[in-house]
Amino acid sequence: MFLQNLSHSSFILLGVPGLEAAHPWLSIPLFSMYLITLLGNSIILLVIKTEASLHKPMYIFLSMLAAIDLVVSSATLPKMLCSFLFLDREISFAGCLTQMFFIHSFSVMETTVLVAMAFDRYVAICSPLRYEAILTNQRLFKIGVVVVARAVALIVPLPILATRLPFCASNVVPHTYCQHMAVVKLACTDVTVNSLYGLSVALYVGLSDVLLIGLSYAMILRTVLQLPREAQLKAFNTCGSHICVILITFVPGLFSILTHRFGHKVAPPVRVLLANLYLLLPPTLNPIIYGIKTREIRQRVLRQVWRRKNLF
Repeated sequence: MFLQNLSHSSFILLGVPGLEAAHPWLSIPLFSMYLITLLGNSIILLVIKTEASLHKPMYIFLSMLAAIDLVVSSATLPKMLCSFLFLDREISFAGCLTQMFFIHSFSVMETTVLVAMAFDRYVAICSPLRYEAILTNQRLFKIGVVVVARAVALIVPLPILATRLPFCASNVVPHTYCQHMAVVKLACTDVTVNSLYGLSVALYVGLSDVLLIGLSYAMILRTVLQLPREAQLKAFNTCGSHICVILITFVPGLFSILTHRFGHKVAPPVRVLLANLYLLLPPTLNPIIYGIKTREIRQRVLRQVWRRKNLF
């Protein structure tokens, strides 16, 4: 068993190194973000489920994104808040690897769903007459299977490789959650294989997903520029929320990866805060963006609120 190589069976999550005194204050915005995430994404899921007119590919992908955001936040924030508020910083070795798997795998699922959403917008704008024929329920199911299978296949090796490492020195993880490299660096042996695999996965997912999304939008742009002015504005409006979500997801992620891998001169608190921003900001802002910029979602949320108000 992997615990035979350990002098300890648990880790201590340090939080934000150098800002330990500020942890209670940091818990306030974190708790607020978690509440917004739970409320916003739950409303998105409820509205899409109850409104038959929203049972379309675009909203099915949006519901997948909302579900993924709920899992990512719930795998991270409750333990983080317990650590900050109640000094409950200990996490078992198995619990740490489980958290590592869920956080990283669902992060991969999120970017994969963004690729699927870009494909959905491409079909809707470039081949509107074939939209329903291309994005059938069967094909949507296959896309969902690919989203899950891809993430699991890429991320499962991370905790498996970590179980083979001897952790015989410090058990203090200088992070707010069990981030892969933050845990692996505690091993008292060479971790080149773990580091290279983790970096390879990050680069593969980031570059391939950005490339596919960029290709979709390049083809969308080529088609849109051939449309009349009014049709152009309508097409850009349908893509606006998706583009905002892409930027919120990939920009903090890029900075987090670069600072963690290559920014040795970057202060540890900055690296940890960037990693948290990359992980927690999209789940908080995604439902707000789609709620504001997607007319169908906005109208149905307001309708539900108005109905409940009239009941009282």
